[in-house]
Amino acid sequence: MSCDEIEALRLGLMNTLGTSDDAVRRHAEQELGDKLNEDTPIAALAGAESVAELQRHLDATLVGLEEEVATLDSDDPEYAYTRGRLVAVRDAERSLARLADAGESFLDDLGDSHHTLHEVFPTEE
Repeated sequence: MSCDEIEALRLGLMNTLGTSDDAVRRHAEQELGDKLNEDTPIAALAGAESVAELQRHLDATLVGLEEEVATLDSDDPEYAYTRGRLVAVRDAERSLARLADAGESFLDDLGDSHHTLHEVFPTEE
């Protein structure tokens, strides 16, 4: 059993944040193995370099995961775990959306600070 979507998201998030925890990276890369070399949403998610890319590729992995759940019989031993993965990835999607919103809010705050500084300390152009 593997949590490909979560491990790929962790790698992509490490890229985006500039995090360089070699042990975490090696673990995720080992778990994903050859899937990192394929032309799939998992590989794209792991290689993402922006929050927008993370969101786009995570959405694509969710589509695949939803299809996988839909094809399994409820008495299949993999069914419960696969549904659990789906719940975890949807939760990660919401967390990633909050991260994107926080980043946009921070960007807006910086713009407000910039404008306030110019109001308090006008410059001649």
